[in-house]
Amino acid sequence: MRHVKQHNLYALRYWACEFICLVNIIVQLYLMNKFFDGEFLSYGLRVMNFSEQAQEDRIDPMVYVFPRVTKCIFHKYGASGSIQKHDSLCILPLNIVNEKTYIFIWFWFMILATMLTLLILYRIIIIACPKVRPRILHAKHRSIPIEACRSLCNKVDLGDWWILLMLGTNMDPIIYRDHI
Repeated sequence: MRHVKQHNLYALRYWACEFICLVNIIVQLYLMNKFFDGEFLSYGLRVMNFSEQAQEDRIDPMVYVFPRVTKCIFHKYGASGSIQKHDSLCILPLNIVNEKTYIFIWFWFMILATMLTLLILYRIIIIACPKVRPRILHAKHRSIPIEACRSLCNKVDLGDWWILLMLGTNMDPIIYRDHI
């Protein structure tokens, strides 16, 4: 009982770390978009739309961002000893790998940003609506009656509730029920 109502700062720090993860993803998306001259944010959508529709008259967005072939100028000495310029096409094989890598990164960032946004909204509901907390505690631990969850949530602060929820997630359900 001496530690009751002392865990609010821990819970807020935990949730702040989750929020920092969301900020990190958003900043990475912004920096990638800046690096690719505004092409990255819509990159995955354009790739999906390109694969679904006819491709005859449109440029592949992956080739547009990561060209596979480019013009090269080679300088070499000719028969008379003067420098001659030779124009040719150069294949950029690394860009074939890059386009696949960055499409994976785009999908990964979008999935993370979506999941973290939903998680932050869930945390806001937990913080703003104390009546939801007993239901969440009961939903995660069905062996504890809802009345006991309500009684417990009325006696503890938000941080203590969070510690109890996390303990229940990491403990054997029977042992947890006996200690609550």
